[in-house]
Amino acid sequence: MPYTNKLKILNDPIYGFISIPSELIYDLIEHPYFQRLRRISQMGLSYLVYPGAHHTRFHHAIGAMHIMQRAIEVLRFKGVDISEEEETALLVAILLHDIGHGPFSHAMEHSIVESVNHEAISLLFMEELNNQFDGRLSLAIRVFKGEYHRKFMLQLISSQLDMDRMDYLKRDSFYTGVAEGNINSDRLIQMMNVVDDALVMEEKGIYSVEKFLMARRLMYWQAYLHKTSLVAELILMKALKRAKELVQSGRKLDCSGNLQYFMETKVTLEDFDKTILDRFSRLDDFDIVSALKNWQFDEDFTLSELSRMIVNRDLLRVKLGAEKFSKEDIQNYAKAFAAEKGISIEEAHFFVFKGKIKNQAYSKDAEPIRILKKDKTVEDVVQASDHLNLKALSKPVTKYYICFPKHLAEK
Repeated sequence: MPYTNKLKILNDPIYGFISIPSELIYDLIEHPYFQRLRRISQMGLSYLVYPGAHHTRFHHAIGAMHIMQRAIEVLRFKGVDISEEEETALLVAILLHDIGHGPFSHAMEHSIVESVNHEAISLLFMEELNNQFDGRLSLAIRVFKGEYHRKFMLQLISSQLDMDRMDYLKRDSFYTGVAEGNINSDRLIQMMNVVDDALVMEEKGIYSVEKFLMARRLMYWQAYLHKTSLVAELILMKALKRAKELVQSGRKLDCSGNLQYFMETKVTLEDFDKTILDRFSRLDDFDIVSALKNWQFDEDFTLSELSRMIVNRDLLRVKLGAEKFSKEDIQNYAKAFAAEKGISIEEAHFFVFKGKIKNQAYSKDAEPIRILKKDKTVEDVVQASDHLNLKALSKPVTKYYICFPKHLAEK
């Protein structure tokens, strides 16, 4: 077999040069399951609001792996014992933490593979890769599932201050240009330590933690829950839901074979064998965009109109408010639209609907972010902070929305 140099270096716009630390990591990155992430956008349809937001899950996974390397370095320097095997497990687990995301990330979970979330699919991919790599991912899977005895390792992968969040905030703020989301990940990582097997932040890093939580809150309102991104994603879910209804009533729609399969077949977690996993791994954003481009000319008014809205960025009007919108508002808009277009009230509800969004930068119910004080005691960041803001950040803020066709607003 010809010699290939697997210890490559990648150039990343956020961190500069990222080195691939081992042959196993290189082989995982090269695997078609992982390469697929190049074709899954990190922020769904947010590029309809922020034209630069075209970065992918691939970018993000590599970035999260890079800062995990930095975190391991810092913790070892501070005397935390992390074996080579544990280091590999942490890097593999963070690299693969998002591998189960479907096209346009969350839209698929609510419309095509309805009963299966991306975390469960990530685990299925990891288990299949473990078979292909002769069990070399076993420890990574135990860490990922929270079954390994060293609790801080899971916290590095999944907690309120993990490598996943640290990378996506920095990366998403860079690609959207939303400067408020930019965080100092170097400083945060430098302040990490482990006490009684739990991840802590040293007290002198408390302002960086506060800035991180504030950045998270602002990124949610300005980017992830931006009303235009929100309505675009909701329209995409409605389009996929309508397409699924038509396919299940016997209609043949113009789309890729793999997308057709998931629209015809109800897939539960128990059904996800290797054949279905391989089919899922062949689905990406391109299948969806290609389908929408075809469907905008479909004979079904609802499907064609919803598809056209996304392709041409001619979206529904969305109104946000602190109070719930009434059923009468919905009924009036739906009746008016049904009468105008000659469609049923049920079909009109694909274009007129309401819901709510919630933003909570810091959850008091989840595992807390712990601050290691100078006297060696450990305290929840909300108690340790002299900043009243943090109490406010741990209160969930709910906003209600209503969506309807723009021209109805003038009536």
